[in-house]
Amino acid sequence: NITYKILYNDAVAMTGGQPVDGTLSVPDIARQMRAEGIQTIVVVSDDIEKWSDASVFPDGVQFHDRAELDAVQKRMAEVKGTSILIYDQTCAAEKRRRRKRKLMVDPAKRVVINSLVCEGCGDCSVKSACVSVLPKETEYGRKREIDQSGCNKDYSCIKGFCPSFVSVIDAPLRKKKPKAAVDFKTLPMPVPRTSLEQPWNILLTGVGGTGVVTIGALLGMAAHLEGKGTSVLDQTGLAQKGGAVTTHIRIGKNPAELHAVRIAAGEADLVLGCDLVVVNDYWSRSKIRADRTEVVLNTYQAMPSSFLKQPDLQFPAEAIIETVRKTLGGREPFTVEANRLATALCGDAIATNLFMLGYAWQLGLVPVALESLMRAVELNGAAVEMNKQAFGWGRLAAIDIDRVVDAADARAPIRDTTAATLDDETLSLSLDETIARRVAFLTDYQNSAYAKRYSALVADVRTAEAAKTPGKDALTAAVARYAFKLMAYKDEYEVARLYTSGEFEAKLRAQFEDGGSLRFHLAPPLLSKKDADGHLIKSEYGPWIFSAFKVLKHLKFLRGTALDPMGHTDERKMERQLRDDYVATIRDLLPKLDADNHALAVEIAEVPEQIRGFGHVKERHVEKAAKLRCELMRRWAKPGIAALVTTN
Repeated sequence: NITYKILYNDAVAMTGGQPVDGTLSVPDIARQMRAEGIQTIVVVSDDIEKWSDASVFPDGVQFHDRAELDAVQKRMAEVKGTSILIYDQTCAAEKRRRRKRKLMVDPAKRVVINSLVCEGCGDCSVKSACVSVLPKETEYGRKREIDQSGCNKDYSCIKGFCPSFVSVIDAPLRKKKPKAAVDFKTLPMPVPRTSLEQPWNILLTGVGGTGVVTIGALLGMAAHLEGKGTSVLDQTGLAQKGGAVTTHIRIGKNPAELHAVRIAAGEADLVLGCDLVVVNDYWSRSKIRADRTEVVLNTYQAMPSSFLKQPDLQFPAEAIIETVRKTLGGREPFTVEANRLATALCGDAIATNLFMLGYAWQLGLVPVALESLMRAVELNGAAVEMNKQAFGWGRLAAIDIDRVVDAADARAPIRDTTAATLDDETLSLSLDETIARRVAFLTDYQNSAYAKRYSALVADVRTAEAAKTPGKDALTAAVARYAFKLMAYKDEYEVARLYTSGEFEAKLRAQFEDGGSLRFHLAPPLLSKKDADGHLIKSEYGPWIFSAFKVLKHLKFLRGTALDPMGHTDERKMERQLRDDYVATIRDLLPKLDADNHALAVEIAEVPEQIRGFGHVKERHVEKAAKLRCELMRRWAKPGIAALVTTN
C-alpha cells in the first residue's frame, strides 16, 4: 500500500530552469500510470480549471485544487494497493523568471501585511516556506513583511492563520525616481588594479533568484568581446530561490593563461559578496588571502532559510563583517547597503548585483572596459536600461556615497518630536517614551481608565525595582512591553481599529499606485467553517469589509462585557485570563524582589514574548509559554536555585 507523488513542475529545477527534453504532459503521465495498472489516480493543481476537459485523461481520474492537498493525501493513505498523486504546478522561481521576460501572464495581484495587526508568529512562513516573507522590527515587536521584488506570487503565505494579509488588486508598485539625475559619463575612470600579468580571479557570492549567474555571464561576455581569456564556473546546486550561489570568474590576457576554472584557496583577487551569509561560509572565505584579496560586501541582512523555522533568529551582521575583517588580516572590507539603494533608485531589488558590480568596477577591481560591459548588458537583452543605471549608481557610490544616498532619499528619517503619534516603524528612544506610547495606544484601544490600569502597574514595578535593585530598570522595561502586549490583545474590534486608523492606508498609498482594490483574508470565529483538524478556515472578503471595520471599531465599548457577542469564545476568554494572570504574577513578584532574583524576575516578565498569533496558532504558543512560566516560577519558589542560576 503506497502512494507515489509525482511533481510536475515544468522545469529542470537544479540547473537554471531549462525545459525538460521530451516532456510528457500531465494527461500522458496519467495514461501511462493507468496502463501500468494503477486505478486510483488524482491530479492536484494550483490551476485545476485548465484540466476541465476530463476526456483527455483516463476514466476515473479525480481533480482537486491544491488547497485540498492535505485532505487528499490523508484520504489516499487509506487506499489499498498503489495509488498516484500528480501535483501539477510550475516551479515558482521559474514562473517569476517567465513573468519578468513576458513569457507568462503576471497576475495583477500582490500581497501585503498590515504590521500593526501581525503578531510575528511566523505561521505564514511555515505555510509558504517562502524566503520573501521577511522579519520587520517595529516598536511593538518583530513582525513580518513581504519582499515585493522577490515575491514569486505563489500566495501561499495567505494561508498563515492571521488577519493581517491583504491582497492588492490592479495597483502596480509605486516606483520612486531618483531625486537627482546623474550623467554617469562624467564620472572619473578608475585606476585598474591589474595589468593581467597573471589571471585575475573574482569570486561572486549570492543567493538564487537575484541574478548572480547573470553577473558571471556579463563579465564572461565582456572579457570575450575584448579578446581576453575567461572562464565562468557557476555553482548553483539547489539554489533557484534563496539558496547559496557562487560563481568563479577568471580573466586572463588570453585563453592560454587559464589552466583551471575553479579559484583555489587563497587565490581570489576580488570577493564580491552580494550576500553576507554566503560570503561567511568557510568555503568562500578560504579563497581570501590577507595580502592579496579585496572584499566588497553588500550589508543587506537577507535572512537564511533557517528563519522559516526560527522566527526569533537574529541576523549576525556585525559578527560576519568582523570575521571577514579577521580573514583580511585586520583590513576593512568595502561595505555598501546595496539592496536598499538599488531598490530605491531602480525600483527593483534585482538591480542590486549590477549595483555591486559597478561599485567594484569603479574601485578598479574588475579588469574589463566600461564599453565592453555595457555591450554585454545590451546583448543580454533583459532590462537593459535599468541594468545600466544600476551599474552607474554603483560606480557613483564607490566615490560619493552621500550623493547616492541623497538621490535615493535613503537617509534615516528625522524624528518629528511634535507629532501626536509615531508610526510603528519608529522605535522608542527611552523607557519613558516606551511607556507613554503604550498609554496612548491603550487609550485608543479601550479608554483612559483601561490605560491607567496599565500605567499604574508599570509605575508600581518601577518604584519597587528602584527601591530594591537601584540602578536597574530591566524589569520595568519588560513589564512595560509585555503587560501592554497582553492588554492590547487583538480581538475583532481591535483588528477593525488597526485597519481603519489611517496608518495602514497611508502605507498602501506610498507603496502602490492609485486605482486598485483590496481583498481581506479573514476567519471570523462566529462566521467561519472549520477544516478536518477543527481549525477555522480563512475566506476572502472584498472592499466592503472596510466599511464593516469602520462600524465595528466603534463597538469596542462592548469588549469584555456580558453584551460582547465575540467575547464569549474560548479564545477571548483565554486572552482575558492571560492578561489578568500576568498582572497578578507581576504583583506577586514585587514583595520578594531583590538583587539575587532580579534577573529571574525579568525572565518571568518576558514570558509573554512566546505568546503570538491567532486562533489555534496562539493556543500552541500559549502552551509553550505556560511550560516556560511553570519552570521559571518553580525556580522563583526556591531562592537558592534562582541565586545559583544568576551567579552562573
